[in-house]
Amino acid sequence: MSENIMEVKHLQTQFTRDNQKTVVLDHVSFHIKKGEVLGLVGESGCGKSVTSLSIMRLFKDTTGEITNGEIVYNGTNLLSISESDMRRIRGKEISMIFQEPMTSLNPVMKIGEQLMEAIRLHLGYSDQKAREQAVSMLTKVGIPRPSEIMGEYPHQLSGGMRQRIMIAMAMSCNPNLLIADEPTTALDVTIQAQILDVMKQLQAEEHMSMLLITHDLGVVAEMCNRVVVMYAGRVVEEASVYDLFDEPKHPYTKGLIGSVPKIGQKRARLDSVPGNVPTPNNMPKGCKFAPRCKDVMPVCWEKEPVITTVGKERFCRCWLYQGEGRDVHV
Repeated sequence: MSENIMEVKHLQTQFTRDNQKTVVLDHVSFHIKKGEVLGLVGESGCGKSVTSLSIMRLFKDTTGEITNGEIVYNGTNLLSISESDMRRIRGKEISMIFQEPMTSLNPVMKIGEQLMEAIRLHLGYSDQKAREQAVSMLTKVGIPRPSEIMGEYPHQLSGGMRQRIMIAMAMSCNPNLLIADEPTTALDVTIQAQILDVMKQLQAEEHMSMLLITHDLGVVAEMCNRVVVMYAGRVVEEASVYDLFDEPKHPYTKGLIGSVPKIGQKRARLDSVPGNVPTPNNMPKGCKFAPRCKDVMPVCWEKEPVITTVGKERFCRCWLYQGEGRDVHV
């Protein structure tokens, strides 16, 4: 039996606007092991959230379309099953926490109704048993007065409370895989730490796999076992969290880590990565990071590098390392 709960292989996703098709994810490949937390990092606009939406097949009523690849979950390619079968998996076996809980929760439904709806649907529980499960989950995520909160509406709760509700909802059916898309972005630092502690505790208790999407490397260092770095809709580096912070390979990864303030740092200015992530419809030729890279070489402007092995379970898409290991995918 595979030790991987999910394998994303050569995933390609595009959007259509004004009859023009634009590739947003270009042959993205990575895997998630059973029981591990995989971090997916990169700047805004690099394709992290589109990756999560592709995995969940949540492109209904949008122009998004998966045009290539496989998403293999426990041996089943999620792209080959029917929408009804996907609905049975979505929420029960694979759950997702979205970035902004206020837009994810139904504003006209009480918290208890929203929690119980998923429990009844996926677990087949009676109203009484579903209510008990919902109250239990609210207690687990640290919600005070859980029975009273069941009768309140989302607007009556703080941002931190709503995010805990979203975690409780995602965890209520004991999923095998949790996708958390920037789960603490809109929260202050103290509440962020509390939410991360809740997620870490539940993940350990349930031996659950997690895909944690974030741009915060501090969150990655605290939560993750391995890290996938994305840039311009491509995977540019993959490594264990220790290896990534100890010896980043890709110039983009080095720039991200170098831009994080350090305790005791006396420099007046932080390092930064110059420029911006290119838009999907205006990609440079060759390496997509070349216009921002301080290690750029002539070949970088002409041809895009493939991703290759650069150590044990380490991969990097950069001309600095071409020829060091075998090519693993484009």
